[in-house]
Amino acid sequence: MKCFHYFKDKTRSKSQRSAPILKDDSNFGISDVSSKDRVTQSTGSANSPRGIMELYEEKAGKLRVFTYTELRQATSDFTRLRKIGEGGFGCVYKGSIKPVDGKGDPVVVAIKKLNRDGFQGHKQWVAEVQFLGVVDHPNLVKLIGYCATDGERGIQRLLVYEFMANKSLEDHLFTNSPQPLLPWQKRLEIMLGAAQGLAYLHEELEAQVIFRDFKTSNILLDENFKPKLSDFGLAREGPTEGNTHVSTAVMGTHGYAAPDYIETGHLTAKSDVWSFGIVLYEILTGRRSLERKRPKEDQKLLDWVRRYPIDGKKFGMIIDSRLGNQYSLTAARKIAKLADSCLLKSAKDRPKMSQVVESLKQILEVSTEGSPSSKSFEMADDEPGELTEKTKTVDGSESSKRRMAQLAKLSEHVGGVSKKGFMIMHRAKVS
Repeated sequence: MKCFHYFKDKTRSKSQRSAPILKDDSNFGISDVSSKDRVTQSTGSANSPRGIMELYEEKAGKLRVFTYTELRQATSDFTRLRKIGEGGFGCVYKGSIKPVDGKGDPVVVAIKKLNRDGFQGHKQWVAEVQFLGVVDHPNLVKLIGYCATDGERGIQRLLVYEFMANKSLEDHLFTNSPQPLLPWQKRLEIMLGAAQGLAYLHEELEAQVIFRDFKTSNILLDENFKPKLSDFGLAREGPTEGNTHVSTAVMGTHGYAAPDYIETGHLTAKSDVWSFGIVLYEILTGRRSLERKRPKEDQKLLDWVRRYPIDGKKFGMIIDSRLGNQYSLTAARKIAKLADSCLLKSAKDRPKMSQVVESLKQILEVSTEGSPSSKSFEMADDEPGELTEKTKTVDGSESSKRRMAQLAKLSEHVGGVSKKGFMIMHRAKVS
């Protein structure tokens, strides 16, 4: 059963005629719930008479329609040498396509090919086309076009995206390299960009979009390490006017899904906020939300970090050791507090993403003003015990120098003992 129909208006351009109208189908529809199941209030959708379907029909013409042959050529027949990623959807290949007008240099792209045996399947392909056909933001990956072919070779479903040269945040954050590939400041800038992308989806569109699978592998990085959210296969339209949540099957990634969503199946924008809090702790610690190879008590990131209170002396122990001293402890504490607010048990108590954006901007200002090497001074300010010990050490050193200077002056008047011998004796006493 197909889930889309092609435009048949011959007055439209080829791309517009071919753009699929994505329907809510019982088997392959973009939403896995009916409108009667939607029961919560959405800020983003409250004043909007139009949903994602209507917005897509209006904007679908901007997507480029490719033939399967074009994409085979673009990837050298999907050779393994061009494969740059793989997931539940299928494989992703690096390719190059001709510009729309056929002029100029080829454009480098990422081409995702649906694995027909994959569990995500056609429904997620439809979701990607629909949502990415509507959204437009610098922190969301751009969908250039798609291919939908039903022929002798079977059903072929492909998506063509802008190419992201630096892969994902996951690739850089969870590396085995002893040196951090992502410095402190860059980590904060990436999280700010990701937050701005979520805020756009939640609060700036006519119809609210809930991402539902926010995690490090879905934050792609361009050549300048600018972040862009990708993989909208699990995204869902937010609740309609007068409702407060969407009732839906629980989907996402273990370790990132909000507990209230898991327990009730009630999906809201605050489900994304919880996931964002998890990733904030991941960029602080350099550890995944769940690591089965660690001791049982340390496998869950949240259980581990909560043993080190934010205002306590040992808080610094959770910071990614690869950062060395190249971070601001003051800013790190603020990040942890922001993460905790995103991880509040009650969804309504969590901040909106627009509030998270403003908090991150302020933290970035604090982090930028203080040099990375000032970490030790920040620790001294926050931890009186360490300050006392350090002060004693410094004072003792200065006192020794003064005593040595006095002894040197006295030695000039000592009789019967050589100046050198006198200094040797008193050095031993001082030490």
